[in-house]
Amino acid sequence: MNKTILSIFAASALFFMLQTADAQVKLPPASSTQTITQGVGIKKISLTYQRPNINGRVVFGELVPYGEVWRTGANNIPTIAFEEEVNIQGNKVPAGTYGLFTIPNQNDWTIILSKNVQQWGAYQYKQEEDFLRFNVKPRKTAQKVETFTINFGDVTPSSTNVILAWENTQVEFTIKVDQSTEIIASLEQAMQGEKKPYFQAAQYYFSNGLDLKKAVAWINEADKGNDKAPYIKYWKARILLKAGDKAGATQAAKEGIAIAEKANNGEYIKLNNQVLSEAAK
Repeated sequence: MNKTILSIFAASALFFMLQTADAQVKLPPASSTQTITQGVGIKKISLTYQRPNINGRVVFGELVPYGEVWRTGANNIPTIAFEEEVNIQGNKVPAGTYGLFTIPNQNDWTIILSKNVQQWGAYQYKQEEDFLRFNVKPRKTAQKVETFTINFGDVTPSSTNVILAWENTQVEFTIKVDQSTEIIASLEQAMQGEKKPYFQAAQYYFSNGLDLKKAVAWINEADKGNDKAPYIKYWKARILLKAGDKAGATQAAKEGIAIAEKANNGEYIKLNNQVLSEAAK
């Protein structure tokens, strides 16, 4: 092989190596990232975390030692963000973003909200940066969870549970919100406008055990001229029944059934019939 060919070959090989070095390698991460957002009432809670797999390992007590601060997942610690002040275990937590650590043990876990959200692993964890810590009881699950999972459960207009599960262990804690003052203020302000939210206001007052007389007055206003909305009749029947007006509830439910039958709406035929049965007791 002459020198010219060797030179061309060497140059080509060098060019290939340089191109390969500069190329961006695309590989899937060992632990995936998940961001979830949960509405609670009129505000949201957002959570971002990393999801390692078991991959045939023993997790708690070995991969994740008992009694030590755990990053609660892989790579960066989870972050949880609140749009408003919340209550966790009787403690007020202002709106903002917090890091999430845990200390797993066989009989109890310590949950930690940290003021420091920029941490890779738990190596730089400092207890003085804790905003809140509290204990919860773990429970064993019948089904093994291969991929570490955090999700929201038992969601109501005023609370949700945060559930952590991996291997055969699950822990959870409750986040509560109190939005009644803000919601009532917004309803009162809207009532001053041209288009008054009678139906929504009646629903909210009924569902949250507030002034039932106001709920009755508002649902009556919402029902005026109604001949096409079986859901309004249904809620009117429920509200009147709770207020002790069985005759009014019965009449509203019957009207709701008639409207629903005309519209071939099986759902509200069923729902209005349910109120009719309750009113007949």
